Amino acid sequence: MATITFQFEDSKIPTKTVTGNFEGTSILEITEDADVHLNHNCGGVCACSTCHIYVEKGGDDLEEISDKEEDFIDRATNPRLESRLACQCIILDENAEIVVIIPDQSGIIGHEH
Repeated sequence: MATITFQFEDSKIPTKTVTGNFEGTSILEITEDADVHLNHNCGGVCACSTCHIYVEKGGDDLEEISDKEEDFIDRATNPRLESRLACQCIILDENAEIVVIIPDQSGIIGHEH
């Protein structure tokens, strides 16, 4: 069983941990099922950077980053070495232990919080 922990730069949002059989599932899909708010203006097709996250732990349990994803990460706010797009983070291991930080999304158009 995989464990995904969502932490937030916005300190008002509490950390949330979810477990399940997530192999073959994207982190974006998990956020939707777990009621974790993460913008995704393009609908999760790697055509924007609004689902930008930081993978703090468990990056080896995700599909490798593509050139297209890297191009969009360069457009994200405050990209770092551990930056990924949640729509492209497909979980490869059924026992993955992943920790992600969701950046402050208050500056994104369409932000709901």
